[in-house]
Amino acid sequence: MRKRDKTVVKDLTQYDRHQLEEAYVQLSDQVEELAAKIAWYENQLRLSRHQKFGASSEKTDISQLNFFNEPEMEADPSAEEPVLEKIRKPGVRRKGNKEIITADLPVEVIEYKLSADEQKCPQCGEMLHEMSKEIRKELTVVPAKVVVTEHVRYVYTCRNCQKNGSANKDSSVPVITAPMPRPVIKNSLASPSLISYIMNRKYAEGIPLYRQEQQLDHYGLEIKRQNMANWIIYSSEHYLRFLYERLKSRLVTEGVLHADETALQVLQEPGRAAETKSYMWMYRTGQDQTPIILYEYQPDRAGEHPKEFLRGFSGYLHVDGYPGYHKVEGVTLVGCWAHARRKYDEALKALSGVEKIQKTHSAKGLELCNQLFSLEKKFESLTPVKREKKRLSESLPLVDAYFVWAKELYPCALPESPLGKALYYSLNQEEKLRAFLLDGRLELSNNLGERAIKPFVIGRKNWLFANSQKGAAASAVMYSIMETAKANKLNPYEYLKYLLEQLPNLDLEDPYAVDKLLPWNKGLPDICRTKKS
Repeated sequence: MRKRDKTVVKDLTQYDRHQLEEAYVQLSDQVEELAAKIAWYENQLRLSRHQKFGASSEKTDISQLNFFNEPEMEADPSAEEPVLEKIRKPGVRRKGNKEIITADLPVEVIEYKLSADEQKCPQCGEMLHEMSKEIRKELTVVPAKVVVTEHVRYVYTCRNCQKNGSANKDSSVPVITAPMPRPVIKNSLASPSLISYIMNRKYAEGIPLYRQEQQLDHYGLEIKRQNMANWIIYSSEHYLRFLYERLKSRLVTEGVLHADETALQVLQEPGRAAETKSYMWMYRTGQDQTPIILYEYQPDRAGEHPKEFLRGFSGYLHVDGYPGYHKVEGVTLVGCWAHARRKYDEALKALSGVEKIQKTHSAKGLELCNQLFSLEKKFESLTPVKREKKRLSESLPLVDAYFVWAKELYPCALPESPLGKALYYSLNQEEKLRAFLLDGRLELSNNLGERAIKPFVIGRKNWLFANSQKGAAASAVMYSIMETAKANKLNPYEYLKYLLEQLPNLDLEDPYAVDKLLPWNKGLPDICRTKKS
């Protein structure tokens, strides 16, 4: 062992001091680089674990998390029936929760009376009289049922003309047929109600066609999912796309829009592998405008798609940081402070307990963003003009201070660290993040767009993919009609049913005829409107 140690010492003496110092510096650099890489991977691991298992700081629907054990968690035998009291005038009787819930529902009365023999007094034998009534209210659900509707059209002719001949010997005996509405699909059993029922369950409730096929089978109705898919695509291409185009023509005339996009898998796209990502794009109007929410299927994420879809639009467009929207011409892009804030939130979640300096800076960035959102909460009830003035006096100094802080800190932060990425996002998006100060109609974030695309994202978790390009395009039209209807406080099923009853009997090339069916039209029947509206 000693001989081996002497050999090592002898070898080291062959290097001069300068070479040893260089070797030390190189090794130190390598250690620092490896330590930075390890720290980065640890941050990503912590963030990934938190995203998968931890609680999110974003608002979360707790009922979704507790779906399977909700009855066990929520049950409380000691809980009393709630009574909902409203502000009332003096002397007006308060309504309980049951009366409010059942106010607009049809009532079926079941009476329980004594028979004639039982109405005799057990003491004197005289007939009893009705003194009072006890009423118990319940909500009864009538499950869906399927009936066959026969459309019988009568044909008429004139017996007198048949017997005595027409006054004009050259004319034939008149035959007059009673008018009858056109069917949605010729030579098909599919009615407006059946197609609307299938569409509503798939696009509003997220129930895929294969599960609907199973459920309809329980009612004794054998309808293949392929038939359902054909009905949806046919209705979309032949009728609903005309309404979609009218909604689009109205959308591009508005002054403020929101846009977002999300991935979609389409199995049968020519020349592309089944696992290749396609995209569903979403465009919607601003907060204080007529609600219009439109989706568009495209095979990729190229910026040419929003450029083409929004052709003719000139105004403000709320977006996230995706650079594809830069190709949209004649618009002012408005950035999303929720995305900027989220970067700091993720940075905090990714850091370990010992990284106090980065934690302090990330917390400060998050706090500055939170202050902006707090101010926006105060400005919610203001008119756009007053909101713009308030922003310039209170929000602008905070925005200026934020970017001064970010620019000073950025050179000191590691580019690949969570904090470095958060700072880079804000500095790269500075012009767009400042844009909300230009007009009081604008929003601090693109949350309105994110909420609009969420129904599609939730539905996608159930049906996972689209089978064909036609199916994806039909889904875009259907989600557009459904979400726009809901945003205008319409009952999506009743509205779809009404559309499929009316559209086959209209001149669809006449835009004014189609405009009468738009979701905000006051001429729509009351049954299309939700109770809340």
